[in-house]
Amino acid sequence: MSLSSIFEPELLHQIEQFGIRKHVKAETTFLDINQPIKYIPIVISGSIKVFSVDERGRELLLYYVFPDEACAMTFTCCMQQKSSEIRAITEEDTELLLLPVQIMDEWVMKYATWKSFVMQTMYTRFNELLKNIHLIAFEKLDERLIHYLTEKSKLTGSTVLNISHQQIADELATARVVISRLLKKLENENKVILYRNQIKLLKGVFQ
Repeated sequence: MSLSSIFEPELLHQIEQFGIRKHVKAETTFLDINQPIKYIPIVISGSIKVFSVDERGRELLLYYVFPDEACAMTFTCCMQQKSSEIRAITEEDTELLLLPVQIMDEWVMKYATWKSFVMQTMYTRFNELLKNIHLIAFEKLDERLIHYLTEKSKLTGSTVLNISHQQIADELATARVVISRLLKKLENENKVILYRNQIKLLKGVFQ
């Protein structure tokens, strides 16, 4: 899928006129808590991860944004003219299309495909948040970890994940020592092989 298959020609012309392309290196925070939102980012290539951050600075992973997708939280914040309530970090080298927030209301009224894109984005992210709430409220941490590793493998297209125990702990809002213990348990069960800052998921175990 590409933007040309999502939006009508007139809107594509507007996007070309007003949009700014920006290349962002991996693991870069390009939008943070309380930062004014001047642009709506659409991912062209790569991916970004979106976090909620509490008053102590602890992060909780909310969802990922993939190519031809946008961040629902930036939509809601700019509609209400509020500063950012999330932290957005690139998962890998990522190319973004930045659209000025001033066009938001006009395009929603003028272009049916843009309105549909905004509503579909919010619907998708809402469902992902419900899934995460379910995992946090009803699933044990070891089950959340397995879900996390499975989704990470799907995202990267690889069974070898270059990630530290601390990063997993941060994204699951828990302690590193807890994650290390659970990963060691998975290794003892022959489900993963642990290396330094790398985890190999054994084939046939994670689906």
